[in-house]
Amino acid sequence: MSVHKLQLSPFIAGFWRLCDWQHTPQQTLALIEHYLSLGVTSMDHADIYGEHRCEALFGKALALKPSLRQQMLLVSKCGIKPTFTSTPKRYVNHYDTSYNHIIASAEQSLRALQTDYLDLLLIHRPDPLMNADEVASAFEQLYQTGKVRHFGVSNFTPSQFELLQSRLDRPLATNQLEISPMQLSALHDGSLDQCQQFRCAPMAWSCLGGGEIFTDTSAKAKRLRATLNKIAAQHNTDDISQIIYAWVLALPSRPKPIIGSGDLARITSAVASQHINLDRQQWFSIWQASSGHSVP
Repeated sequence: MSVHKLQLSPFIAGFWRLCDWQHTPQQTLALIEHYLSLGVTSMDHADIYGEHRCEALFGKALALKPSLRQQMLLVSKCGIKPTFTSTPKRYVNHYDTSYNHIIASAEQSLRALQTDYLDLLLIHRPDPLMNADEVASAFEQLYQTGKVRHFGVSNFTPSQFELLQSRLDRPLATNQLEISPMQLSALHDGSLDQCQQFRCAPMAWSCLGGGEIFTDTSAKAKRLRATLNKIAAQHNTDDISQIIYAWVLALPSRPKPIIGSGDLARITSAVASQHINLDRQQWFSIWQASSGHSVP
């Protein structure tokens, strides 16, 4: 399988909390421009973020300076149908990877983001009722009409990835996975091996463990904080998030960490972590602190 033409930026800007930040369109535009100034050109969204409101907020900001669209890659995801207050007819959280839903969701994202095309569309979660032929048909329709240029998945196991790939004429561009010192599953279940095999860099979500690394009182979190602080001192930084990002970036599948912050200083600090190189003992010290035991 050949190298994918889609080139995601080294870090990804995540906007799932955009509604929570309560930014004006002008503030969101300033945030977008800050990301772009740091070389973070890939913008991660999903149809459901903010109960279907985050993409529209981003779109309103982008409309203030439409020329920025050519400087960025817009990513969205679809397939989850939660029981939001805005969807009273839904009585159970469920997935929908049907042809009609994929098409409708992509078109709604285009309207909300105020753009003519998505650079990348992902299936947000594995769906036990997913018909791979139907998903492939929807992808092909969106591609042929110019509405989506690349496709991928999120949280898929290697077998689920292979199933969908077997029905597609073009390679899946990425698998967005949870990768964090708090969550090592992707390192050991074959997901990152597959990404490395196909040279499709994974997008890494929740690298900071949803904040648990900083606040959780579990023995695991305490071990990690102690280890991360020790290594941070060795690299002359007091920001352990930089060490966490450096740990993720060291993986040979070349993950693209998603930064889910609206704070300009934190974003700048996160991007600066690409200049921190952990040696193998430092990297495995973090792995050991997470696992609670040494390697065999």
